[in-house]
Formats: sequence, structure tokens, C-alpha cells
Amino acid sequence: MRIKVCGMTRPEQVYELDDMGVDFAGFIFYPKSPRYVYKTMPSTEIKKIRGKINKVGVFVNATVDEILRAVDECGLYLVQLHGDESPRFCERIADYVSVIKAFRIAEDDNIEWKIREYYDVADMFLFDTEGAGYGGTGKKFKWELLDGSNIRKPFFLSGGIEPGDVDRIKEFTERPVAKDLFSLDINSKFETIPGVKDMEKVREFVKQVKKI
Repeated sequence: MRIKVCGMTRPEQVYELDDMGVDFAGFIFYPKSPRYVYKTMPSTEIKKIRGKINKVGVFVNATVDEILRAVDECGLYLVQLHGDESPRFCERIADYVSVIKAFRIAEDDNIEWKIREYYDVADMFLFDTEGAGYGGTGKKFKWELLDGSNIRKPFFLSGGIEPGDVDRIKEFTERPVAKDLFSLDINSKFETIPGVKDMEKVREFVKQVKKI
């Protein structure tokens, strides 16, 4: 099972994640986020980060130029689009770098209808909880909302995942929809303060999830 730890703001913690075998580190480039990466790390410092871990830039309704500049200046491997980006916008970014398109899922959403126009313009999807504003809410995502959907593209599962969810995750992996599950996405439930991870919690979670 792959794991993405989002909202990283300290390079030393990214290196710890790499040592643990975490697959993706997310850096948030949304200025309104309490985990806005440029508050603590300049682009030069982000670019210096090396290792097996994949650097993901998370953007909310940024311009094409802003995104592509950050990809170059920070050495990002993937871009996660977490706003209201159109299929055409995603396509323009995907011509340059791999794209994860995030969707906030509400109770009455027809998921296959919601994602249909993005199949050819995004490399992966991410499903999160519907909420006010943009970015992750930290609220529990009702994963059963995905039941019955045929996603047909690798997806990240997000939405308030916490240390005690390992059994729940294992149960989800046995559902038909999980045939396309690519990675888990964790963030706020593993923090001491916004942007600073409790590395012992992350380490124990990684150890347990990698056994699934």
C-alpha cells in the first residue's frame, strides 16, 4: 500500500518519511492554507530534497504559469489540482507534468458522472470530503460513497484518515471499488501543529499499513 503524507513544511521531516518508505510528500502551494509551504521553505530548499520519495505540489485554482514555475523551481514530480480546475486546464498542466485531480465528494454525488470529463486529462484522481472552502477538511470521508463506482483510474483515498483507521482501511481494500486504489493520503490527524507531523504516529501507521 502506497502512502502520501501531505502538508509538509520541514525538510528534515521529508527525509524521515523517505527513510520510512513513504512514497509521496505533499507540499501545499495555496497561500490561504496554514500549511502553505513558502512560509517555511523557499523553492531552493524544496528543490534540494532528494531521495526515493516523490514530491507532489498541491495547488488550488492557481494559474498555469504559477504551477509550471513551481514545478521547475521546486523540482516537483507530480501536481495535485485541488480546486475548480476545468478538464482543459488539467490537460494543459498534464502536457508538462503528471496530474492528480482531486474531487470533494458529497452525499448525493454521482461519482462516475463527476469524474467523466477528466479521464483523458488526469493521470490519477484523489477523493476527499466535501466541505466549505478548498483543500483538505480533515473531516472523515464516508468511503462507502465510492461503493458501486467503477473508477477505472488509479486514485488516492483521503479525508481525515487517522492512526486508528488501519482496520477500516483493510476492510475498504476488500471492496470492488478498491481495485483502483493507488495510495492513501494522510495529513492533519498526524500533526502536532499544522505543518508539523508527529513522526512516531506516522511511523507506526506506515508500519501497519505496509502489511496490508
